[in-house]
Amino acid sequence: MLLEVKDLCVSYGDIEAVHGISFKIDQGELVSIIGANGAGKTTTLRALMGLQPVKSGSIFFEGADITNLPAHKRARMGIRTVPERARCFPQLSVYENLQMGVYGISSKLKKELDSIYELFPILQERSRQSASTLSGGEQQQLAIARALVSSPRLLLVDEVSMGLMPKLATQVFEVLRALNKDKGLTILLVEQNALSSLNVSDRGYVLETGNIVIEGTASELIKDERVIESYLGIQ
Repeated sequence: MLLEVKDLCVSYGDIEAVHGISFKIDQGELVSIIGANGAGKTTTLRALMGLQPVKSGSIFFEGADITNLPAHKRARMGIRTVPERARCFPQLSVYENLQMGVYGISSKLKKELDSIYELFPILQERSRQSASTLSGGEQQQLAIARALVSSPRLLLVDEVSMGLMPKLATQVFEVLRALNKDKGLTILLVEQNALSSLNVSDRGYVLETGNIVIEGTASELIKDERVIESYLGIQ
């Protein structure tokens, strides 16, 4: 088991956004948390990364309790995040954005660049362009690449399809699937696009108003009448 979350509660002031959820991710899995806007998906990821304080409950990474560990120490343990809407540094070049992923350690970046450019050839073509000149899909690729250059053990991906045209969103999901299946990267993906997310996942959890209400393999969830009716848009 790579990640284990036990009875996690997260609040914003007096408002509790996540109500005692528990889940786990094994090494090499691609797991989705799906749910509507406001369900608590991003809050959960922020808590896992150490960007949002935990009210109660526990987070274990490779057996170590990281519940109160600061974000930079979690990053050094191998946890990385791809935030929603890419959030690149717009005035920096593509190459400089990638440098930020390894905290400026150029030797580490050089070691990873070939594999990054193999995955995302457009980033090599535009390495000297500012990130602000990239399309939405290209910026999302850059955000993923920036997380990958540090060779993470767990990748937390937040709403990767948000703002993308369907064709570009499909390409990004395919990249995540390839990273998981071909590279063995463990990924936790939170998404409103339930069908696309489950199609590339091993397992999934359904989050509603801060509670996990359904869980199972991806194939089970795709066939679940409650999921079909509420999240898949299939009659």
